[in-house]
Amino acid sequence: MDAGLAGVLITLLLSILWFLVSRSNKKRSRLPPGPAPWPILGNLWQKDVLPLYRAYEKLSSTYGPIFTIWLGLKPVVVLCGYEVVKDALLGHPEEFGGRREIPLLVQLSKDYGFLSKNEKKWQELRRFTLSTLRDFGMGKSSMSQRVQMEAQHLVELLTKFKGNIFEPVTMLRHAVSNVICSVVFGSRYSYSDTAFLELLKVIGNYNSFFLSPIAMVYNTFPNIMNHLPGPHRKVLAECEKLKDYIRERVELHKLTLDPSCPRDYIDCFLIKAEKEKSSPENMYSTEDLVMSVFNLFGAGTLTTSSALVFFLLTLAKYPHIQAKVQEEIDAVVGTSRAPSTEDKLRMPYTNAVIHELQRFHKTRTENFPRMTTQDVMFRGHIIPKGTAVIPVFSSMHTDPTQWKNPKEVDPGHFLDEKGKFKKHKAFMAFSAGKRMCPGEALARIELFLFLTTLLQSFTFQLAIDYRETDLFSLWIGIESRAIPGNFFAIRRPVSCEAESSGEKEGVFQVPLLLLKSEQAMRP
Repeated sequence: MDAGLAGVLITLLLSILWFLVSRSNKKRSRLPPGPAPWPILGNLWQKDVLPLYRAYEKLSSTYGPIFTIWLGLKPVVVLCGYEVVKDALLGHPEEFGGRREIPLLVQLSKDYGFLSKNEKKWQELRRFTLSTLRDFGMGKSSMSQRVQMEAQHLVELLTKFKGNIFEPVTMLRHAVSNVICSVVFGSRYSYSDTAFLELLKVIGNYNSFFLSPIAMVYNTFPNIMNHLPGPHRKVLAECEKLKDYIRERVELHKLTLDPSCPRDYIDCFLIKAEKEKSSPENMYSTEDLVMSVFNLFGAGTLTTSSALVFFLLTLAKYPHIQAKVQEEIDAVVGTSRAPSTEDKLRMPYTNAVIHELQRFHKTRTENFPRMTTQDVMFRGHIIPKGTAVIPVFSSMHTDPTQWKNPKEVDPGHFLDEKGKFKKHKAFMAFSAGKRMCPGEALARIELFLFLTTLLQSFTFQLAIDYRETDLFSLWIGIESRAIPGNFFAIRRPVSCEAESSGEKEGVFQVPLLLLKSEQAMRP
């Protein structure tokens, strides 16, 4: 290469770099303070900044409860602590209620479904989905019965291990997934169904990748990453297989559809699509249905099942809390029937434990940013329209101004002086404001019924001694499969009353009402 040409290229490159850095510095001067970003990369790969769930405490102590980090050349404002997060989400719900485009989701969805970047379509499909789920029992007794039945299937499966080692992640994903599948597909799947297990593996791999640092790099530099090899290609290709499976189910539903008697979410969507087919906006296409089902399948499976695994892990690490929950189950429910949602009102300690474990469970929120919908003056800072915002809910749940023992597992946080359950204003496990989790009602039912049904029949112990490992590091290792998440499920003694009513091997008979309900749900 000619020396003169080389000099021109170097000068051009340095000029571009100087322009980007100067523009970045100009933006930084108007935003809340934060750690100094590297050129181009921002704070990516800076271990003292990311992941936020590990670094937010140190960062907020240095820069205050509102600080800025940089993902590449894009700023992200981070909100920490109860007062700040509450003020943003509840005090300024519209200003902080925007949805930031997530390139990985755009690549996966092709802008179909209720995660579409089209705000009107997103609102329409979200509204339709919530309405349809309510029609199929979301938050009602019929949904509780579905969960009760699935919990019994899970107990039967665990009983077959006869106290030997089992791995809970896939098993609990399957159980929780069956609840949403009964609504979406109109059927549940056997725990030995290898094809369905493969689909669960796909959604699990996608979730693990989505929460990984490399996914953050993808979302920061999508145009570059789309031309490079890497795990993102494998994960997205696997997701296409799941979408193909959903398309097959949709086509089968089209062949057997009876508009006067919809069986599930897919049927309802197809009926709605027929009514809206003349609409120029075309919000109810087949691909919109496929992606809506994909998102329901993923969201309805992973969050709750992950929480349940964390619950079992924590209770195995704190056996005295597990034993006290079992005492309350024995006193209120006994052994001759399954726990029901009505029991929750008479089980304050169990309810407090569930809330406390949700509080203690740190969540990784970096890849789910919100966005400001307008320029906003917030607590002395000007945050421009279109800025990504991350409210760190873990910071609320460990805020020392709100919790007596924020770094300890203490069910007393949700109990009053008389031992009755009490709500806590700083508890926001399902988010808050405009973007509050739409599946909260179902998740609450599942967490209570799955946990109490399992603890009614079994005592859970870790198969390996992890006393020297802190709880969250242990959880991350098990969730990511970096370390074996092996447990023992020790069958609890069955009372004479239970034996006389026909219980065997720690599993009581499923009530006739539940059996009839299950038969009615089968296609």
